[in-house]
Amino acid sequence: MKIDEIKVPVREVADGYVDSAEMGVVGYGGRLNIRPAYQREFVYDAQQRDAVINTVRHGFPLNVMYWVRNGDGGFEMLDGQQRTISICRYVKGKYSINHQTFDNLTKEEREQILGYELTIYICEGDEREKLDWFDVVNTAGEKLTAQERRNAIYAGVWLNEAKKYFSKTGCPAAQIADDYVKGSAIRQEILETALGWIAERDGGEIEDYMSAHQHDGDCGDLWGYFEAVMGWVKTTFPVLRAKLMKGLPWGTYFNKYGKAALDPDALEAKISALLRDDEDVGDITNQRGIYEYVLDGDERHLSIRKFSDKMARTAYERQKGICPVCGKHFAIEEMQADHITPWSKGGRTVAENCQMLCRRDNALKSDR
Repeated sequence: MKIDEIKVPVREVADGYVDSAEMGVVGYGGRLNIRPAYQREFVYDAQQRDAVINTVRHGFPLNVMYWVRNGDGGFEMLDGQQRTISICRYVKGKYSINHQTFDNLTKEEREQILGYELTIYICEGDEREKLDWFDVVNTAGEKLTAQERRNAIYAGVWLNEAKKYFSKTGCPAAQIADDYVKGSAIRQEILETALGWIAERDGGEIEDYMSAHQHDGDCGDLWGYFEAVMGWVKTTFPVLRAKLMKGLPWGTYFNKYGKAALDPDALEAKISALLRDDEDVGDITNQRGIYEYVLDGDERHLSIRKFSDKMARTAYERQKGICPVCGKHFAIEEMQADHITPWSKGGRTVAENCQMLCRRDNALKSDR
């Protein structure tokens, strides 16, 4: 890759700055694509953003930025997007620092910022060299997520459309799934979640799905699937319990049970009973697993290892206080509930699998 160094003042980089869903992010008189497909969304927080401006205002050097020269005479931002957008937004009056916007500064202060020269390395090379170099210069700072790397590889019209739905602040996906899906839209985490679910539906990996759809003209398949998942969740489990429900693998559940005949009222009654500990099961240590449990009945989702007090009392009365190992009588406080078929071997934490052992015999059994 060929690399040349130039100096570009802030006023030229900020000239013609636009940030919109339709036009993307451009600057430098419309000649610089600040956010190419392989770049992440803006992720700097206020402290990082303000530090860039303070560096410029003090005349301290910023790290080198990298642009790629295109065949049409324009440029793409290879590295430096976060710093460039921080500067352009400030110059355009999009935010303030210490209650001062750019327009609140004196003429001399504004001129100092506009005249500040950024050190730019202009790179020329093919697509593979460009992406390889992008990896090299991004080994520090805000690290690329796995999905951001995938976006770099499978760039195209389909990805641009998908990002409108899944990767913008306040995007449609976040609006309908904020209570159910964890992650940041701008760090591509909601997009990654949706892709993981639909790829699982198709029996493949995220890369398989993105490769197959890279050249599609829209993302209708992905968006339609995501809407179907969220609609199924809200219909099947109409009572929102965000603390328990947020981040569960809803797409996985939809793929398995989306076509099953389910009774939302019956499911809710069972969920409520489990949360109140009205069901005849042991102490649930994983309440989030209740949702998968009511779908398939597999007790392992609940991480139940401890018998309820009711189960222990029932077993004690059934045994008349006699430890079945040593044959001696004990008060209930001197005994402990034990799995007849060990939990580690698939024994369930249900009344039929509960026995009471004296503390000594229970300890000896655990040691074996």
